[in-house]
Amino acid sequence: MVLKEASILVIDDDLDVLTALRLLLKPLVKEVVIEKNPSNIGAQIEKKAFDIIILDMNFNGLVNTGNEGIFWLNKIKKQKPETAVILITAYADIDLAIRALKEGASDFLVKPWKNDKIINTISTLLKDKTSKTKTQGTFLQANSSTILGESDAIKDVFVKIKKVAPTDANVLILGENGTGKDLIAKALHDNSNRKDKPFIKVDVGALTSNLFESELFGYKKGAFTDAKEDRKGRFEAANGGTLFLDEIGNIGLGQQVRLLTVLQNRMVTPLGSNESIPIDIRLICATNIAPEMLADESKFRKDLIYRINTLDIIVPPLRDRGTDVTLLSKHFINVYADKYNKSPFTLESGFISKLKKHDFPGNVRELQYVLERAVIMTDGNQLKAEDLVFSSIERSTSKPVNKTMNLDDIEKNAILTVLEKNKGNVSKSAKELGITRAALYRRLEKYEL
Repeated sequence: MVLKEASILVIDDDLDVLTALRLLLKPLVKEVVIEKNPSNIGAQIEKKAFDIIILDMNFNGLVNTGNEGIFWLNKIKKQKPETAVILITAYADIDLAIRALKEGASDFLVKPWKNDKIINTISTLLKDKTSKTKTQGTFLQANSSTILGESDAIKDVFVKIKKVAPTDANVLILGENGTGKDLIAKALHDNSNRKDKPFIKVDVGALTSNLFESELFGYKKGAFTDAKEDRKGRFEAANGGTLFLDEIGNIGLGQQVRLLTVLQNRMVTPLGSNESIPIDIRLICATNIAPEMLADESKFRKDLIYRINTLDIIVPPLRDRGTDVTLLSKHFINVYADKYNKSPFTLESGFISKLKKHDFPGNVRELQYVLERAVIMTDGNQLKAEDLVFSSIERSTSKPVNKTMNLDDIEKNAILTVLEKNKGNVSKSAKELGITRAALYRRLEKYEL
């Protein structure tokens, strides 16, 4: 982007500063908006997209710590993470500058500034922004969520989404539990030509064989005892839009045959009806099952795999995403600090180190819950290593010592053994035990596991 096309917002409680920057920048850029009250930042950036925000670090404070600037920086980054922010202050402090840059500021300038310096800084940021747009940035925006990441592993996913989203190709999303497969599915829909049509999600792995047909294909009144009225199935509800079938790897062979028939014919027949209904959907499926298991024909039909897998997207586990752990951590900490009305947090070095050393078997979902707990339980404004408490499935899945012939004990021990083998993965454990995920959850509750 060139300078003359830029929109800039300047926030400072000093009217002289606002006037000086407006006079300097107005002849050079498309628009300069000035704001004296930082409390109006949210409304300003919601109303209009700014390319760059110039933000003062101290507002009517007796102590010039810069904390106010950091606070408003975090607010901006949470609401508009793509916006470049330049922080300015009258008090030069190298530690403050480093902290500001770590918190997401694009640059840091000291008052009184040199006019050519601030113009060059703005020009450079605009060029960088254009370059990032062309080469995939650190996030992918969907209507309802943002997928954050700057690692090569997640950028490869972004590239695939951008390429495949505008098509009607069926997509199979592979990845461990908690990696964000549902967010990838939603991003595919929100960046497709069907984005204004329904997005229907079904956890097919949790459906019994009876529920599978009634939920997906619908039924007519009187089709079975509890069928009091006609009901559309999920395929019909998604007509014109996207149908997302989660945990597709956990359905049985009989269910696979029914699904294959519908996908081949593009028609559904509700239970209790002889009339078929044409459907127009884009199909996205997801599973945490390893590709080699899907290739086992005794468990999954090859002809169905071909139908649902025009293209696959493998979502990397968090342990393979490098610096994304830090990026995501700061994001979730800001989210939960705001949710629970807490002041912005600083992070002790030991806190980040402990996060980086953990391999996160529960991936982004585990990271999210761990940080929410830390924000809730921590007193003060600094998060330390001891504030991180990682749940250990081994604590609840240790093998029992005493042998028993009691049927309940045998079942409980079998569940514990399989959970430990699969590192707490409920879907894999349920499949290995030969029961549905819902049935396994009932047993976990029964045995208080």
